[in-house]
Amino acid sequence: MLTLRQLRYLDALARHRHFGRAAEECAVSQPALSMQIHELEAFLGGELVERRQSEAILTERGTQIAARAASILTGTRDLVDFAHHDGCLLTGTLRLGVIPTLAPYILPRLVPKLQRNYPGLQLILVEAQTKTLLNELTRGDIELGLLTLPVERTDVETMQLFEDRFLLAVPIRDPLPERGRVTPDDVRQRNLILLEEGHCLREQALTYCVGARIDANAEFFATSLATIMQMVASGYGVTLLPEVAIDVEMRDDRVKLLRFSEPQPKRSVGLIWRRTSPRKADFRAVGQFMVEALYPHPRRKKCYRATPSRGKTLE
Repeated sequence: MLTLRQLRYLDALARHRHFGRAAEECAVSQPALSMQIHELEAFLGGELVERRQSEAILTERGTQIAARAASILTGTRDLVDFAHHDGCLLTGTLRLGVIPTLAPYILPRLVPKLQRNYPGLQLILVEAQTKTLLNELTRGDIELGLLTLPVERTDVETMQLFEDRFLLAVPIRDPLPERGRVTPDDVRQRNLILLEEGHCLREQALTYCVGARIDANAEFFATSLATIMQMVASGYGVTLLPEVAIDVEMRDDRVKLLRFSEPQPKRSVGLIWRRTSPRKADFRAVGQFMVEALYPHPRRKKCYRATPSRGKTLE
């Protein structure tokens, strides 16, 4: 007999490619997981996993069945969500994934307000890069993602929240005037420091500053904006800083921020969820709450495309 437990074990094995790590995720012993996989193979009439000394490789048939198992498990989670949350707005557990260039700047301002207004909501937070979050959303490991748009997928729905402009962070002794406007050419004349590959902010910066000089930091792989800002303060180069990060990252007098000339570079920030999820009302409520909590000006609440105004920057 086919069971959801067997499908969960196969799904974990497909992702970890290792019986021990898959068993650890599923909170069972390795022999117990292996036995369930054997029973699944016997029921389906064929080998699903190629067992090797240090890893487990799914056969071609096993890969196809694992993909269908993941879809079934996601549908099961959606069914449970529907049963538990039907008619009850923002209650129970909500697993929210956030990209690293948003999480430290938005979550501390958002989460306490959300918990005060919706005490019946248990928020589980996951911080990861966009590719990881999209995979976890597909598998049902998270239900909602906060990231940059657009996302080119047909199995999801999105809600745009606001636009986040970029500013140029340069060492305080850089000759560029603080009251002036900078251009991509100004960036190309300097060493541009970027996050490591995989961060969407890196790709957005390169798209705006085509031809930027990044060879000087070819062997420097930053994983956080905090590290990059310290490098800027030390005179190592310049970087594009999202406006939403200014209050946290602009604490060093050795750095100044410059506004770009029009059209200013920016990114669109929004929510994403599975198209099949039954909790769309919850997700839209979270989106509206985010905008109202982060940008309480009435005009900004209405347009859902708010851009914050900071005292440390030039309008």
